[in-house]
Amino acid sequence: MKLGAFSVSLSVKDINKSKAFYEKLGFQTLGGEMAQNWLIMKNGSTVIGLFEGMFDKNILTFNPGWNQNAENLDSFTDIRDLQKQLKEQGVNILTEADESSEGPASFTIEDPDGNPILVDQHR
Repeated sequence: MKLGAFSVSLSVKDINKSKAFYEKLGFQTLGGEMAQNWLIMKNGSTVIGLFEGMFDKNILTFNPGWNQNAENLDSFTDIRDLQKQLKEQGVNILTEADESSEGPASFTIEDPDGNPILVDQHR
């Protein structure tokens, strides 16, 4: 199963302090909007998202259709197909992508320990 680019979305208390901290670790801003309290940062092939006030827990995030540089892939497995495969394997889908839609969509699942996983397709 090809889930696309991987990142960890961190729920942070102060995006400015978090940005400064991760810059000390060598991360650079890849995208996002400070005014909207979210940033995507990268160090080598490692990508993290900093999100202030948007969710309660850190989230494992996969982006079908993107590589680690948030560049579009020529071919990828559509999110609705991934969701269908997971359902067929008995994985509980917490929030579902509309299977009759096309383009951008997302769904969420949890691993056995309650860690949230977001699968978020942007195209």
